[in-house]
Amino acid sequence: MAQALYRKWRSRTFNEVVGQEHVTQTLRNALREGRVAHAYLFSGPRGTGKTSTARILAKALNCTAPEAERPCDECANCRAISEGRLLDLIEIDAASNNSVDDIRELRDKVGFQPSEGRYKVYIIDEVHMLSTSAFNALLKTLEEPPPHTRFVLATTEPHKIPATVHSRCQRFDFRRIPVPEIAQHLRHIADDENFQVEDAALIAIARSAQGCMRDAVSLLDQMTSYDTDMISLAQVQQVLGSAGSESVAAFVDAVANRQIAPGLTLIQQLLLSGASLQEFTSQVVDYLRGVMLLEMTGDQSLLTDQPTDVVEQMAQQAKSLDRGQILYAIKRFSEAIGELKGGLQPQLPLELALIESIQGTVTQVQTVVQTVVQAQAATPAPTPSATTATKPAEDGNKPVPAAKEADAVKPAPPEQADGATPPPLDEAAVQRLQSRWNEFLGLVKQRCGFKQEAALRAVRDIAIGEQAVAFAFGKNKFAREMISSAETLAPVSEILSQILARTVSLTCQVGDTATLSASAGRVIRDTSDADGPDPLVEYAVNELGAHVVEEKK
Repeated sequence: MAQALYRKWRSRTFNEVVGQEHVTQTLRNALREGRVAHAYLFSGPRGTGKTSTARILAKALNCTAPEAERPCDECANCRAISEGRLLDLIEIDAASNNSVDDIRELRDKVGFQPSEGRYKVYIIDEVHMLSTSAFNALLKTLEEPPPHTRFVLATTEPHKIPATVHSRCQRFDFRRIPVPEIAQHLRHIADDENFQVEDAALIAIARSAQGCMRDAVSLLDQMTSYDTDMISLAQVQQVLGSAGSESVAAFVDAVANRQIAPGLTLIQQLLLSGASLQEFTSQVVDYLRGVMLLEMTGDQSLLTDQPTDVVEQMAQQAKSLDRGQILYAIKRFSEAIGELKGGLQPQLPLELALIESIQGTVTQVQTVVQTVVQAQAATPAPTPSATTATKPAEDGNKPVPAAKEADAVKPAPPEQADGATPPPLDEAAVQRLQSRWNEFLGLVKQRCGFKQEAALRAVRDIAIGEQAVAFAFGKNKFAREMISSAETLAPVSEILSQILARTVSLTCQVGDTATLSASAGRVIRDTSDADGPDPLVEYAVNELGAHVVEEKK
C-alpha cells in the first residue's frame, strides 16, 4: 500500500525541519553543550513540525553516532524511532488519554531504566486536553523526573496550559511557515517524486495551507491523483473551490469603480460554476490586504508571496480606492466569511458585503441626501458679503481674505453681487459622505455627544464644494443652532475633513436645500423663524421607542 506523502516526507533530522530555525538551532546548541532541559513545551499551529521536532530530539538523545553528527538517522536507534518501534520513545495522545489514571500509570513507569537507548523520552501530544487532576498528578514528575527521562509536551493551545506546568518547561513557539518556504519544499518533493507541477500551482497550494506544511503536502499528494501528466494552477483552483486571480481582481475593480452590477454578476457566475464562495471571499480579503499595504506604504516588497503581475494590478487599484473604503471593505468582507454557511440564498452575505462596500450602509437620516445639481438649479444662489476684502499679511506673504476669519454662523446678505458665481459642487464627495454617514454620526457622538448626533439626524440636504460643506436642516432652527454653536462647529468640521480627506469648513442653513455662496466657507442662513421638531425628541421616538404624550391642562 502506498504511503502518504506527509508521512514519507516527515522531517527526520534538524536540517529537514522547514521554517523553524529558531527552534532547531537552540536545540542543537543545547545538545552540543550537554544542557538539554528535562522538559520542553512545543506550541504552535498544527502541521508546523512540533511532533516531528520532538522525535528528532529523541533521536539525538539516543543516537550512537559521534556527538557532532547526532541525529545521524542511520544508527539502529535512529531507524527504530523513525519506524516507531523504539521502546524508550513513548508517545501519548492526551486527547484520548487525559484522565488522572492515565497520568498515574505514566508516573509509575517513568522510573524504570531505558531498555535500549540512553534516555526515555515521553512525547505528550495535545497536552492541553489533560484534565486538571491529570495536570496536578503530572506536576511533581515533570519538575523532578529521573535523570534518564525527558518530557516533550506539544500543544496547539498553549493558553490552556496551567502556569504551574509552564514554569517547569522550556517553551518553544513554532511559527506558521511562510509561503515561499512551503513552495520551495513542495518543489523539492515534486522533483524527487518525479511530479510535473507548475510553479503557480505550488504557490496556490502553499497559500491555501496557511502556514501548515502538513496540509500543503497532503494537498500535493491529492493533486497527484488528479492528473498524472501535469498539475496545473487551474486544477488546484478547481480542487480548492477557489477562483482565479483574474476573478478576484475583477471583483475588486467593481468595488473600486463603484459598479454593483458587474460584481453581482461575477458572484452569480462563481455560484453556478461550483466555486466556494467562502474561499473566494477569503481570497478577496487577502487581495484587499495587499491593496491596503500598497496604498499605505507603496512598498511592493511586502507582497513577495504574490505574482509580480498581481502586485502591479494591486498598485493600480490602490490609486483609485479611498483608504477609508479599503478598510471598510476588508472589515465587511471578513464578516461575510463567517456568514457564508448555507441558507436558501448562500450568496446573499457576499452580495450584501459588496453593495455596502460600494454604497455604504443605509443611513438613518430622515430623508435621503438630494442630488446636489438639482438642488443648485432649484434655488437661486445668495449674494456673498464683502468676501473679496483682504487683510494685510503679518508675515509679508500674500494678503489673507477677510472671509477666512469671519464667524461661521454670522448671516450673509440674501442676494449675491452681480458677476459672483458659486463654487463648483463636488458630487463624488456628496456620495462619499452619504455612504459613510453612519460612521460620521458615530464619530460626532463619540467626540461631541449624543445630542449633537441627534441634531444631525435632522439634516435635509447637503452641498459640498472644494473647501466648504453646507447642511440644510429644513425648518429645524433648534438643530441648526446646536450644530453651528462655537463649541460644536469646529469638531464637526474636523470630522468632515477626516471623512472627505481634505480641509473643509461647515455652514449650517435653514431650508430644505443646501447651497454654497461664492465665498466658500461662509454660512447661508434663512431668516425664517419657524422652528422645526426637536431632533432629540425625534431621536427618542425613532431610536429608543419613546411615545409623545400630550400634557393635560
